[in-house]
Order: sequence, then structure tokens, then C-alpha cells
Amino acid sequence: MPQITVDYSDHLADGFDRPAFARDLHTAVVEIAAARPPACKTRFRRTGDVVVGTDLAGHALVHVHIALLAGRADETKARLTETVLDLLRQYVKPAGGVTLHTSAEVRDLDPSYRKSEGE
Repeated sequence: MPQITVDYSDHLADGFDRPAFARDLHTAVVEIAAARPPACKTRFRRTGDVVVGTDLAGHALVHVHIALLAGRADETKARLTETVLDLLRQYVKPAGGVTLHTSAEVRDLDPSYRKSEGE
């Protein structure tokens, strides 16, 4: 915990500083949601096709999904999503003429969540 997934448009790969984004996102999650630094895990997933409305080109998407153990106030979750959007503005630079759509969501992990570590 937290489990963080970042879905992003394939053509943003060169304009998205993913390591720096993850570093600063983990720092924010620790400061805002009281997570432990070693518990922060982020995976990035490229998405190929993006359609916005009826447009087949000219758009890029980034969605950040953060799942935390239950117990954070709605205000904490909202503050974290706003911070995510600020970080995306800083670390994602789409090519000229591309409209960037960003979003973020923080939710509680299901009570069935378990984790395991080992070699």
C-alpha cells in the first residue's frame, strides 16, 4: 500500500518524465496520506488507442489511480488528487497540437487486500 497505476497515451512516452513523477508522487503520498516510503509502488501502463468524443487524433490521456488502505478522510483524498494533477502538469509535456486530458482518483483498497514480499 499504496498501489498506484498510471495509464498514459503511448505517444506521451518521450514527453513524460515517469521516474521524476513517481519520485515526487511517492513523496506527496507520504506527506499527505501518511504512507511509508517503501510501501509506495507505482506501475506505468501505456495505452495505444485514444478517442475523445469523435476525434481519433490530437488527444492524449493520463489517468492516475491510487488505492490506499481505508481510513483517510475525503479531504485527504481530494488534496492528494489535486497534487497528482499539479505533478502531471509539471512532468507531462505533450507534443505541439495535442490536447492533454489528465485525471486522478484515490480510493480505498478492499478489505480483502493482502500483500506478500519475498525472494
